[in-house]
Amino acid sequence: MKTNGLVISVLLINAALLLFIASRPAQETFDKISVRDFELIDPNGKERASIRIESTGEIVFRLRDAKGTIRVKIGAGEEGSGFVFLDGDTNPSIHGVAGKDGSRFVLTDKTGKKKEF
Repeated sequence: MKTNGLVISVLLINAALLLFIASRPAQETFDKISVRDFELIDPNGKERASIRIESTGEIVFRLRDAKGTIRVKIGAGEEGSGFVFLDGDTNPSIHGVAGKDGSRFVLTDKTGKKKEF
């Protein structure tokens, strides 16, 4: 008998906590959000965007298509920064790098011919 009473008590406490939490208004804005790793997932649970600090200390922002393939990558580290936009075959189509030794910008056409600036 004591076990049934304990179970019922725990269930009632959980129900009361659930009602309390559900009745509170949702906060729509935040002044600051701090995370170590950020992932944006689609309704199917697939990661579509991420911001991470790599083991090298570089911070990298990646955007993925619906299949999970990286299509855009932007990074920044101590040596400089860069970005790459990838085509349908995941080849770099537009690539830019700014570093200690200078900057470069590379465009690649659909035939694979590169033009560097």
